[in-house]
Amino acid sequence: MKTTLATMMTLLAASTAFAASGAESEGNGLLVTLFLGIGALIVVCQMLPGLALFGSMVRGLFSGKDVESRN
Repeated sequence: MKTTLATMMTLLAASTAFAASGAESEGNGLLVTLFLGIGALIVVCQMLPGLALFGSMVRGLFSGKDVESRN
């Protein structure tokens, strides 16, 4: 039992050394940057009409006029 426990402890302690590969990342490529840029552009273009609607809703809530229903 002690030898099994000692073997398992040795393998667990050495597993962190095996996890380090030493490979360095060279950063993002051009296609990744373009993909993220187009995604951000889509989000911004979808936000502009939403902000315009939100602004008109707030302006309608705080306007002094009473609007009657057409029903």
